[in-house]
Amino acid sequence: MSAELEGKRALVTGAARGLGRAISELFIERGARVVLSDMNIAECEQTVADIGAQTTAIECDVTDSQQVQAMVAAATAELGGLDILVNNAGIEIGKPMPDHTDEDFRKIFDVNVYGTFLCSKHSVPALADGGGAIVNISSVSGLGGAALLSAYGASKAAVIGFTQTCAVELRDAGIRVNAVCPAFIDTAMVDRLIPIYEEILPVPFDEVVKLKQGRIGESVDVAEMVAFLASDEASWTTGSHYVLDGGLSASLL
Repeated sequence: MSAELEGKRALVTGAARGLGRAISELFIERGARVVLSDMNIAECEQTVADIGAQTTAIECDVTDSQQVQAMVAAATAELGGLDILVNNAGIEIGKPMPDHTDEDFRKIFDVNVYGTFLCSKHSVPALADGGGAIVNISSVSGLGGAALLSAYGASKAAVIGFTQTCAVELRDAGIRVNAVCPAFIDTAMVDRLIPIYEEILPVPFDEVVKLKQGRIGESVDVAEMVAFLASDEASWTTGSHYVLDGGLSASLL
């Protein structure tokens, strides 16, 4: 049964492309109204134009507290309230750990962790007005070691820890908080990592993916899980993280 979101009001960050766009499209399909946020406002506006009705674009840098407050206020005003926040905005840097610069590490945590904190913090008053759901996009690299992703993996592990604490603290306010942990998905982010991985892998990247997770994940695979966690069907689900990896993390060989 498809998770229904009829009448729900959602804010999705990093929504101009990739997972954020797929999540927004599925939310609209399931009956939600969605505000799409991204730093790249031109691309975000094009995505809104492509999707059509029930969507609005807002420019926001999730590492800027004032911009995040303004984004949440604008989204709440546009939608007449807020039921769902999807913290999808994130960045990756793929390189060996000793090659990460201080700036690399700080930037990853600023966007992936601090940004998730800011968007969650400033959305709580609106979400608590009648209850709501926060879905954070983490990663399987936040659950175990992944070559070239030391800073990224550390940031996604932090997102899982943040998710768990928020779930406990916000439960009495009627706000559920969960995380989704995808493996390799058909996004531009993964495309950027492929040539970097193929420099160190003894076989083509596609063969490694087929061996470890069966196939490359599709954005809609993640969007479906996010939709479920955002829906009333997951009303007793909070503080959990859901792995979407085709068995990658379950395999010893």
